[in-house]
Amino acid sequence: MAKLTLNHVSKDFGTGRAAVCDVSLTVREGGFLALLGPSGCGKTTVLRMIAGFEQPTDGSIILGDRTLADANGSLPPEKRNMAMVFQSYALWPHMTVAQNVGYPLKVRGVTGAVWEARVKDALAVVRLEDFAGRRPADLSGGQRQRVALARCLVSSPDVVLLDEPLANLDRHLKAAMEETFREFHACSGATMIYVTHDQGEAMALATDIAVMSEGRLMQVASPEEIYARPQGRVVGGLVGQGAILDLALADRSSRLVSWPAIETAFRQTAGASRPLLVRPEHVIADPEGILFQVEACVFEGERFALSLRTAGGQGLKAHSVAAISCGTLQPFVIRQGWLL
Repeated sequence: MAKLTLNHVSKDFGTGRAAVCDVSLTVREGGFLALLGPSGCGKTTVLRMIAGFEQPTDGSIILGDRTLADANGSLPPEKRNMAMVFQSYALWPHMTVAQNVGYPLKVRGVTGAVWEARVKDALAVVRLEDFAGRRPADLSGGQRQRVALARCLVSSPDVVLLDEPLANLDRHLKAAMEETFREFHACSGATMIYVTHDQGEAMALATDIAVMSEGRLMQVASPEEIYARPQGRVVGGLVGQGAILDLALADRSSRLVSWPAIETAFRQTAGASRPLLVRPEHVIADPEGILFQVEACVFEGERFALSLRTAGGQGLKAHSVAAISCGTLQPFVIRQGWLL
């Protein structure tokens, strides 16, 4: 295993707008990085360049002391010692589970008892030992996904690439597969790069998150750092639930905000209007707060999700342990937030 580095990588397909623009990124050895962003932001193109399916227009991709790709050339995928899990699983329908898992070994000339032992070990990691003789058509979506993971594990790759692997699964299967991915990462020790537009998946799985927008890298940090201290409106709007309020100087002394740090921040910017990211858990019912219009109250099991609106027309979210009638005015205060 080795550190993976992207140095000022760009990709232009000749459309007049670069799909990926000047992305510099280091994936630490044994780390689990999520590339997070909306459709069309360039995250899958980055993954395909790492895999060797696309060549960078500019910049370089380095694994350890090997240059995998730059503007002058690209090492073919089969020489990169990487494994990829596709959204469609990409299993051979005519092969058994064991044959699918062992196919990378067959290509490398591994046969006999060694082949059988390594396939058995890989299936044990994903808890599919009893399914070795079945065909993919006989498996559920979650089981097929685990076969694809076992196929990655059997070849001992330096890097495992995952392209939205949970997109086709329902919510309950996703939760089960997230646990499988965590176990897989712990067992394999491989560096993993996971493309997703689902922030919940990224938060649950990754040790680091790289947020992309319009081909550019916006922020790279741990899930906790991304959630608590996003850099700018784009990241703040993409990660976690919340709302971005534009606060003027007068708001710092109103009953809207009960947070001393805001007053300091406004003094430092001479009272200019500042965007404030507010998470639902930081909006608290308070008789001394200001009145918000309750526009929606949705039961979520252990709590109610509220949609609120200020007198100035700005919306935000909150949580409540009890139902609140829509259309009523209720007092709330913001206890915390993050100035963007």
